[in-house]
Amino acid sequence: MTAPKRTPLFESHIAAGAKMVDFAGWEMPIHYGSQLKEHEIVRNDAGMFDVSHMTVLDISGPDAKAWLQRLIANDVAKLGFEGKALYSGMLTPDGTVVDDLIVYLTSYGYRMVVNAGTTDKDLAWMEGHKADFNVDIKVRRDLSILAVQGPQAIAKVCSVKPELAAVIQNLKPFQGQPAGDWFYARTGYTGEDGLEVMLPGVEAAAFFQQLQAAGVAPIGLGARDTLRLEAGMNLYGHDMDETVSPLEAGMGWTIAWEPAERDFIGRKALEAQKAAGVKTKQVGLVLEGRGVLREGLKVVVEGVGEGVITSGTFSPTLKHSIAIARVPAGTGDKALVDLRGTLTEVRVVKMPFVRNGKKVFA
Repeated sequence: MTAPKRTPLFESHIAAGAKMVDFAGWEMPIHYGSQLKEHEIVRNDAGMFDVSHMTVLDISGPDAKAWLQRLIANDVAKLGFEGKALYSGMLTPDGTVVDDLIVYLTSYGYRMVVNAGTTDKDLAWMEGHKADFNVDIKVRRDLSILAVQGPQAIAKVCSVKPELAAVIQNLKPFQGQPAGDWFYARTGYTGEDGLEVMLPGVEAAAFFQQLQAAGVAPIGLGARDTLRLEAGMNLYGHDMDETVSPLEAGMGWTIAWEPAERDFIGRKALEAQKAAGVKTKQVGLVLEGRGVLREGLKVVVEGVGEGVITSGTFSPTLKHSIAIARVPAGTGDKALVDLRGTLTEVRVVKMPFVRNGKKVFA
C-alpha cells in the first residue's frame, strides 16, 4: 500500500490541531476541532483551505488554444483577457464527464486546475488526445493552493499583502492576476467571496502563518463539503462522473454550443441526447423535518419515476437537511425520499440553497 501524499502545509495543519484523514491518496485535514464552527467562520468571516492536493497544469505551445477547444466543452475563445477564467467539463466521446476543471488565460498560454483524485486519469486522457497538436503540458507540483473564503477574505488577504491590495480588490469574480510566482484568482467553492491563491510550495507555510495572524482560521475538508453543498456546487465522483452527461448534472451552462463548427469531444453525443430529450435533471431537495438526506438514497416521484440523491447533508446555515439529486425530467416541486424504509416528503427546489450566507430558494 502506498503511503499517502502530503502537501507542503502538512506540518502547519498538525500545529493548528488538525485531524488528518486520507483523501484521494493525500493526508488532509478533515477539521481542526469543530466542523460546524469552521463552516460558520467561512459564512460569517474568513477561513482558509489547503487545496494543494489539486493539480495545476500550465499549457503552452502554438496549438494550445485549438487543442483546448477540442478537449473541453466550454470554449477558451471566450477568455477575452489575461487572467480570465472559465469552468468546464472534459468529456468522453459518449458525452460523459472525465473531470470538471477551471482554465485561466495566461501570458504563456493557459493554466488549468484539475481534481486531485482524477489527476492521473486526466493527464493520461490529455496525452491520448494531443497527438495532432503541438502542445506542452507542464505539471506544476511545485505549487500550493490556498483558498481563502468568506465575507472578510479579500480584506484579510489584502492586510497580509498590502502592496497588492489594489490589484486584488480590482479582481472581478472568475478573474485571476499573476504577481511574480504567485497567482491570485477570485474563485472558490463555498458560495462566498474570496480568493484561490497559487504560490510556490516552499512559501506556503509562511503565508499560512501570516493569514492565521490576520485572523483567517484554517478550515478542513468537512466544512468544505457542507459549504459547497449549500452553494449547490457539484463534487466529481458524486454528482457527476463518467456515467453522467453535463446535461444531466446541472452543467448545461458549461457547454459552449457556438460556434457550431467547434467539434469538441462529446459534442455529437450531447447533441443527440438534447434532440431526444434529456431524461433526467439535477435538482435540490429540502427536508425541513427530522432526518438527514444522504448520498445514495432513493428518490420517488409519484407517477413519474425514481431518482437518487448524489450528495446530501445537514445544512449548518439552514438548520435542516438538503441534498443534490438526479431525478426524472418530469419532476415537479415535490418528491419522496426513502428514509430507512419510510417514504418521506421533500421539497424540490432550484439551487443554490445558500449564497453569501443567506438562504436563496423560495
